[in-house]
Amino acid sequence: MNQLKKILVLIILCSTAQTALSQDPQFTQFYANPIYLNPALAGSYGCSRFALNYRDQWPSLSGNYITYSVSYDNYFKNIKSGIGVIATHDQQGQGTIYTSSLGLVYSYHLKINRKFSLNFGVKAAMTNKFLDWDKLTFGDMIDPRRGFIYQTGDVPRGPESGRFFFDATAGMVLFSKNFFIGGVINHLNMPDESMIQGESRLPMRFTGHMGAEIKLGRQSQYNNTTSIMPNVIYQYQNGFQELSLGTYVKYGVFSVGAWYRNRDAFILSVGINTGKFKIGYSYDVTVSKLNNGVSGGSHEISLGLNLNCKDKPTTFRTISCPSF
Repeated sequence: MNQLKKILVLIILCSTAQTALSQDPQFTQFYANPIYLNPALAGSYGCSRFALNYRDQWPSLSGNYITYSVSYDNYFKNIKSGIGVIATHDQQGQGTIYTSSLGLVYSYHLKINRKFSLNFGVKAAMTNKFLDWDKLTFGDMIDPRRGFIYQTGDVPRGPESGRFFFDATAGMVLFSKNFFIGGVINHLNMPDESMIQGESRLPMRFTGHMGAEIKLGRQSQYNNTTSIMPNVIYQYQNGFQELSLGTYVKYGVFSVGAWYRNRDAFILSVGINTGKFKIGYSYDVTVSKLNNGVSGGSHEISLGLNLNCKDKPTTFRTISCPSF
């Protein structure tokens, strides 16, 4: 049964390989990592902000995907701009392939009129993509009866230190008090990410996101309000399309959310945001052929820290993005 299960997993993974080709690492707590989603969101809090994110996708498989991200951004009123830095690390197949990136983010904040503001953002990142040849297996290593017992005649055909490349991103976001809409283009320069001989250009990824905050009722005696925050995120990369629809319900410091993504997963999230500190957890319930019994779903944790600042402009306009 164990061998049959492994074969079944391989068949499912191979059948989805074409749609998964060239996808970037994704977080399902989209707004808990704002400058990863859109560089135009740098400085959108108005003061210093830290974010830490961890995602474990398909933990029941030996070749699961694990992604980390840590970021910092701040708003500088003298130049009406947000500046940030973000580091990400993604590993696949128990470290067989890993990608590490360090990027600088800049956004310019423009007030259009009394109601609307527009932010323009860019990210410049250096990325290293590495393939560990020692963890690969080849056909000439297999004995029909005893399994993998031979040394392979295959030799590494790529740079020993992996592939280093420059990666550029640009985005914008238009927002009012209770509404926002944004767009992002990742991999503007389509860098070569090949880890073996030959060229493999990383396709551009296009993202559109939109949301609103709808407040229900009046403020309670405990200084709590209830809000519904519907959101939609659409992404396209190299023929692969992903549409995520969801909403958050916020009451005081507590938030719960539910998303449906591309006939692939149903996402549930919970979070606490005290204003200075926030923590969130989400779980992806896989509803495709690669179901939870095989994949184990996906777990994601986010931590955030918002610092106070003395020189925050009294007229600063924040974006009504959800916390998670």
